[in-house]
Amino acid sequence: MTKIEAIRNKRAVLLTTVLALAAVLVLALAGCGGSGSSSSASASGSASASGSAASASGDKTITVAASPTPHAQILTDAVKPLLEKEGYTLVVKEFNDYVLPNTATEEGEVDANYFQHIPYLDTFNKENGTHLVSVAAVHYEPFGLYAGKTAKLDALPDGATVAVPNDTTNEARALLLLEQEGLIKLKDGAGVTATVADIAENPKNLQIKELEAATIPNVLADVDIAAINSNYALGAGLSVSKDALAVESANGTAAQTYKNIVVVKEGNQSSEKIQALVKAIQDPSIAEYINKSFDGAVLPVQ
Repeated sequence: MTKIEAIRNKRAVLLTTVLALAAVLVLALAGCGGSGSSSSASASGSASASGSAASASGDKTITVAASPTPHAQILTDAVKPLLEKEGYTLVVKEFNDYVLPNTATEEGEVDANYFQHIPYLDTFNKENGTHLVSVAAVHYEPFGLYAGKTAKLDALPDGATVAVPNDTTNEARALLLLEQEGLIKLKDGAGVTATVADIAENPKNLQIKELEAATIPNVLADVDIAAINSNYALGAGLSVSKDALAVESANGTAAQTYKNIVVVKEGNQSSEKIQALVKAIQDPSIAEYINKSFDGAVLPVQ
């Protein structure tokens, strides 16, 4: 081997050694980088999961389905400020019928609803297989008879048309009011389950027109008189104290039976959100608000 060849061999060995060391260093750095990146992703994932759990456990939004008047009004004007003091946000979704608020509560689209009384709730559960329960009684709305084409009850002509709600419980309530005013007589024991089939005596041959409760204020001009739920009467600009021809007696069966309630899906009664809602809606200030705001059309539960 010549001297030149020996030098070349030494250089080749040195170069090979340097390349080998560089490769080891690159691998080491890549390993550190991979470890660091993996650790960072894991920490980020844990933080995200922790945040989601905290959000779920600390949910401070309460969504309630309600009829516009007086239910949504009571919730928005009087209950919402009380809940805000406790760190809750109240969202009120308004409905103009008696079915969707219950289905929305059953399906978990809302946390609760506030629009109905216990007889209606019981009937709805039975007919629809739902699992809804009352958590608080809030107010009572006196049912009223209002003038359409006929201005006074004693002026009702033979064969006069009377509009009444077509849902089971509210129709019974309307018939009981007609009986209270001496316009019809129901069969013994008919009570809060009465239907037109339970009319035993009808001296004026009244024509009972069964309609969706929410639509009755709109047909006043087409009927002689109408039995209207107070919330729909209020929504139509009717005053119970000034416009009603007759209202339910406070001592009657209806007044004791048809208290409006807050309803939730069974199993949710003890949740923190629902307990906060119940506490707020049963605060004495809510009764004061109701007495001052509705001219006797809405009365707080005693």
